[in-house]
Amino acid sequence: MKKVVNIGKAQIGGGNRIAIQSMTNTLTADAASTIAQINALEHAGALLVRIAVPDLQSVQAIPSIIKGVNVPIIGDFHFSSADLAIEGIKKGLHKIRINPGNMSKRTIAQIVACAKDYNIPIRVGVNKGSVKGHNSPSKLAQLTADCAKLIEDLGYDNIVLAVKSSNVLQTIEANRHLDKLSRYPLHIGLTESGYGEFAAIKSAIAIGALLADGIGDTIRVSIAGNPIKEVEIAKSILRAAGKEQDFAEIIACPTCARCTVDIEYLAQEIDALAQKLTIPLKIAVMGCIVNGIGEGKDADFGVAAGKERSVIFLKGKPYKTVENNQILEEIKALLEKIAK
Repeated sequence: MKKVVNIGKAQIGGGNRIAIQSMTNTLTADAASTIAQINALEHAGALLVRIAVPDLQSVQAIPSIIKGVNVPIIGDFHFSSADLAIEGIKKGLHKIRINPGNMSKRTIAQIVACAKDYNIPIRVGVNKGSVKGHNSPSKLAQLTADCAKLIEDLGYDNIVLAVKSSNVLQTIEANRHLDKLSRYPLHIGLTESGYGEFAAIKSAIAIGALLADGIGDTIRVSIAGNPIKEVEIAKSILRAAGKEQDFAEIIACPTCARCTVDIEYLAQEIDALAQKLTIPLKIAVMGCIVNGIGEGKDADFGVAAGKERSVIFLKGKPYKTVENNQILEEIKALLEKIAK
């Protein structure tokens, strides 16, 4: 089990809930726009939000941003002297991220000294693209661990680690190596994964494989575009990996020539009805007797559709037979009982 690290009011590591995080793509110096996006990310499910801090104007906006939001704010620093990071810490950042691939040891030492004074966690984020040479996954992991050792030697251990690549297999292997090398919480994700559905699939494979191994204390899905989508995908990954269970899961048969009702429509409508539930629940939508009660017996309840009439079942046992045009009404009634 990893060391517990406090990030503002949030905790990661030590068996705590895996924290979804994202990163704003507004101009940080535009505090109003950045605050609005952070609040939208929180509403979508982000527990942590990172902001880029590339200049003094961005640093100056930090107090206003922190005042206008409820989630811990992480400052991201690259290619700079220690001054911006130090000022960001002094302005109230809850955590900082540095990339040792583009910072000198002297700069890192100066940042660590300030972080130590304010007891602010440092995330060491190593990206393959910012490290010189053709490094193997094990080498990338070792470089990350070596940077943690550098910070430890400076008398500080309030650390989170991350090692990423845009390659799925490299990311998985590097994190598996790093997990064995370190006691610190790991932030996992696939960097520069791309855009759209393919980026989501790549991220799900990389993050999901690591979660299945028990690796990962906080995650980010890095895709081009609206960061709200990152959070939505991250939630789905955590749910599919069994790391989040307080939601209604819809299972459905893939349909075939035996099916005489629109299973996709039914599943979508039932999903919409169940969206607001925050308890573990599994609902089965089955299209015929073959994929009927038997296939859905692990569900809390569901429907086995017939040509004209369908069976509503509870815990694998028939509950009621209804006309097909009454399926949604019966499911809604069951959901209302559960919600009370």
